[in-house]
Amino acid sequence: MSPFNSKAKLFYNGRRDLIQNIKDRLTGNSAKIIWVHCSSVGEFEQARPLIERLRELRPELKVLLTFFSPSGYELRKNYQHADWVFYLPMDTSSNAKAFVEAVNPTAVVFIKYEFWYNYLKELKKREIPTYIISAIFRKDQMFFRWYGSFFRKMLSAYHLMFVQDENSLNLLKSIGVNNTVICGDTRFDRVHEITSNNVQIEVVEKFSEGFTTLIAGSSWEPDEKLIADYFESVQNLKLVLAPHEVSPDNIKRIEALFSNYKVVRYSHLKDVKIDARLEARLREARILIIDTIGILSSVYRYASVAYVGGGFGVGIHNILEAATYGVPVVFGPKFQKFKEARDLVDCKGAFSIKTQLELNKVLDDLLINEENRKTAGAICGSYVKDNLGATSKILSHLKIDS
Repeated sequence: MSPFNSKAKLFYNGRRDLIQNIKDRLTGNSAKIIWVHCSSVGEFEQARPLIERLRELRPELKVLLTFFSPSGYELRKNYQHADWVFYLPMDTSSNAKAFVEAVNPTAVVFIKYEFWYNYLKELKKREIPTYIISAIFRKDQMFFRWYGSFFRKMLSAYHLMFVQDENSLNLLKSIGVNNTVICGDTRFDRVHEITSNNVQIEVVEKFSEGFTTLIAGSSWEPDEKLIADYFESVQNLKLVLAPHEVSPDNIKRIEALFSNYKVVRYSHLKDVKIDARLEARLREARILIIDTIGILSSVYRYASVAYVGGGFGVGIHNILEAATYGVPVVFGPKFQKFKEARDLVDCKGAFSIKTQLELNKVLDDLLINEENRKTAGAICGSYVKDNLGATSKILSHLKIDS
């Protein structure tokens, strides 16, 4: 697929001669290594609080970070708190043996859904302490099916599994797996840290100042079409749109979708000094497209209401990045795999929609009625604060040789 798909090309090229590259890069290292593996960007955000706390507590340790997906690797390949960042070699017996020999980790941390048979087998064989954090289990997973014995074997390779909730703990107990601890989700610690850093984004601040503002993050085409239709029916509303895909063609498609309005791109303004003329231009514009990556978690601070995309595809993106600011969150119908989304829907801090009519009603209720908006937002903010502390709990259980 490499000649036809840019991500496939990155996936393929990133793994060419990978084992040898890893061996070469690690030659001469004598420090103890913590290997942390994430699938992609979302899992990295769960790993990040743990990595950075480890750096504070054990600065003599080195961190080797791996990714499965090109999107995660490309975005974080220069992450300052990791000593090495690589793709994960494909999960074959020979790759697992060669990789573990080259890295020789003192401990290994996988994030959420990472179950790689050959790597886990090799780590268990070498008696290397191995953990999974922020894990969540559902009864429809293969571990809990009558034919799941092969998959269940992998769970015994973990020294401890840090799960998000009691349901996961009980599911694992039902199949005789007891090496589990309920610790919650490290993403809560991460998003709270972002709010504490108080990063200001002047372009977004000037654009939204004094206006009711809908911020749509990690949006896909089905999300954008619904939002565009709603936007036609309202006045005095501004929209900040941060699509999941920021390729030039996709940004042009979005601009065409909102061609009846004055649209500005963040990339055209982020390095420009904001003077009175530019402020006036930002006030006049109704739509700001965030056509860069890496700032969405700070953009949400300017939202009156947040819409988080992905709910009409494989599943919603990270709603906690918005909820931590005390902002009500709206998303599509595919959210059941995410505990925080289920919880917030149940307590009416977040709202799931399936149709245009449902979106229109929810947004009207939140954007027009300030009291409704404040109530839902307060529920979201309190929910995040009530779930802090997973990182500290995990660190208290980790066994890392001194």
